[in-house]
Amino acid sequence: MTTTTIAVLVGSLRRGSLNHQLAQLAVDSAPTGVAVTIVDGLGEIPFYTEDLDSPDALPVAASALREAVGNADAVLLVTPEYNGTLPAVLKNAIDWTSRPFGEGAIKDKPVAVAGISAGQYGGKWAHDDALRSAGVAGARVVKDVTLSIGGAYQRFADGGPADDAELVTQISALIAELTSAVAVAA
Repeated sequence: MTTTTIAVLVGSLRRGSLNHQLAQLAVDSAPTGVAVTIVDGLGEIPFYTEDLDSPDALPVAASALREAVGNADAVLLVTPEYNGTLPAVLKNAIDWTSRPFGEGAIKDKPVAVAGISAGQYGGKWAHDDALRSAGVAGARVVKDVTLSIGGAYQRFADGGPADDAELVTQISALIAELTSAVAVAA
């Protein structure tokens, strides 16, 4: 049996964040035959510049990101919404995986987005921006495979994402749909 691999890029650097917990829930909810892995170290990657994007200057963390995304069959972006858009750390990760232009690690990878935010729309603007950026970078955005969870402070006042049965079902369904997109692309 072939294993489908999904790389998860988390837009929040705080380990205890609800979005990091959601990413971990995706890892824990992966069905048999699917390996979901959170790509660590996004905060260690300098902002993208062509000055650093050369064999003699490429940051180790950027190289590791490219390798993780390049080796994955699909990518899941998990992000909160900061000031109406995606966090810089996630945009930077997309930028690094988009190069070299037309041949980047994210090229042709099925991509979906999920996230939790305090606002009532669950970070919808950030999710739309993340998918637009990934699409421009060459990814294959999987239409209608998003999960935007709003009202974070109320919804998770008494527990985390793993304690929310509805959310467990939703993230499992998202992983299944993203996995199906990989099969369609093959």
